[in-house]
Amino acid sequence: MTPTAAIQAVRAIYAELASIPLQRSCTGLAECCRFRLTGRTPYLTLGESLVAANAWRAAGRTSITPPSDGACPFLGTHGRCLIYDGRPFGCRTHFCEAAGGPYRRSDVRNLIRQLENIDTQMGGCGAMNLLSSLQYTLAAAR
Repeated sequence: MTPTAAIQAVRAIYAELASIPLQRSCTGLAECCRFRLTGRTPYLTLGESLVAANAWRAAGRTSITPPSDGACPFLGTHGRCLIYDGRPFGCRTHFCEAAGGPYRRSDVRNLIRQLENIDTQMGGCGAMNLLSSLQYTLAAAR
């Protein structure tokens, strides 16, 4: 699978996720983006990493470093995600209680399998934590 095809397939999975009727009430506090606070960091498959890396580059950035406060590197100083449309699946399915808690696994199991299949088709090695995944993907694009 080509990177372009993978990006399109991942975006289709994100669109399918968005079509699942689930009551969400995100307050925009970005608490779920403070990984040190929550103790949780999203893991990305290779396809998700490509989508996020493209969004990061579109925002004018070419490298990524961990913030000293343990927050998501995509969290802007204004408290909003700098790659919101390209954010990973884990960010979309929130573990944030303020937004309604996580999706039920049964609601997203098939979508997770599709992301894993894309990873396998691309020769990926499984999901990696957000920072490692993005550093790898951005370095490979150079």
